[in-house]
Amino acid sequence: MHASHPHLATLYRDHHRWLRGWLSGRVGNRDVADDLAQDTFGRLLLDRDLAALREPRAFLTTVARGLAANWFRRQSLERAYLEYLAQFPEPALPSLEEQALVREALQQIDAMLDGLPAMARRVFVLAQFDGLRYDAIAERLGLSLSTVKRHMKRALLGCLAHAP
Repeated sequence: MHASHPHLATLYRDHHRWLRGWLSGRVGNRDVADDLAQDTFGRLLLDRDLAALREPRAFLTTVARGLAANWFRRQSLERAYLEYLAQFPEPALPSLEEQALVREALQQIDAMLDGLPAMARRVFVLAQFDGLRYDAIAERLGLSLSTVKRHMKRALLGCLAHAP
């Protein structure tokens, strides 16, 4: 057993209820708050020295805030996709299975882009989703063409690192 597990149990016992309440106020949904609180403590299993933790609530808040931000981003992607689908007449709508596959793909793309620097992510989105050419991206963002290419390369390598 990892040396920090006893500390994790204490941290969980002392702060789980508080964290769940804090998250519930942020996301407005108790079930989602429960899931995010569990995910927060799950992240602490990853080789953390919990014995050295001096401000547990500040630390838990930081981890939970990142998880909540990811949840909000996924919700935003799903809402945007559903709004897009609402533009089509019902017979033209993809099946529920196809919709689920698209949502899953969007979440995978989001996870791939999550670890990228903001500018690399922006260049990638402009190229792949807005269909802009590198020279148009350079002009729009006020970057040199070589900088756009460097950001795109970094984004593509980041995506490849997450590919199955």
